[in-house]
Amino acid sequence: MEIPIFMVDAFTNLPFKGNPAAVCLLKHELCDELYQKIAAEINLSETVFISTIKPSEDFTKGSRFRLRWFTPTTEVNLCGHATLASAAVLFKHKKNLNSAVVFETRSGDLSVVQQGEDLVMDFPLNTPTKQAPDHFKDLIKCVLQAAVGDHPVQDVYFSSNTKKLLLRLADTRDRSTLTSLQVNPEALLSSDKSGQVKGLIVTMKDILPLGMESRRILSLVLRTPSWVATGRRNWERRNCLHSSVPGEVESYSSR
Repeated sequence: MEIPIFMVDAFTNLPFKGNPAAVCLLKHELCDELYQKIAAEINLSETVFISTIKPSEDFTKGSRFRLRWFTPTTEVNLCGHATLASAAVLFKHKKNLNSAVVFETRSGDLSVVQQGEDLVMDFPLNTPTKQAPDHFKDLIKCVLQAAVGDHPVQDVYFSSNTKKLLLRLADTRDRSTLTSLQVNPEALLSSDKSGQVKGLIVTMKDILPLGMESRRILSLVLRTPSWVATGRRNWERRNCLHSSVPGEVESYSSR
């Protein structure tokens, strides 16, 4: 069986930028072992598999599909950029006739609506709670070290559902503080001995050039083996615009 594979850059309007994902279109479901082997060989942070639900429908006419996300080593419950990439393939390449598609996933039904050039995703809301920085002081020290001086963290939030910790750097810091972070993955893993944190996001405010109406959030996503193994070693940087930007052939942004 031949499997069409699309390599899509999400959250960007430029090729070779943003967050890449592989999108595989399946006429029939595969065994779990084969899903994992394909994802391992592609070796991107996420490979997503889409299959039709009704035999009478295809990727152009169907409005509901099954969707599964795999990293090179494991299946995951949710991935935003790979879902955006999946919708882009259906709407832009397969010319899906519907204004919205729904993906049946481990995290429930996820809908993506096409509004002009925009793709609008409706995802589960895993609301984090604010935390005292001292509760994660060893982990914070490991990530930030001496590069940002004293009291660099303005807010700390933790999601009990996703097990992800978010650190917001102080507004007095500039973007070079974030982009210059160098993290030792082994030290990071050993800094949280409780196993409570499965993923870490470091973010900050950033000012866009005049004329742009949205606010940019720069994030450094640290992916530990206990959360996700990626094809980009243990970490990746990504710039996400909280606005929609018209995409090129295989580069898409979300709203």
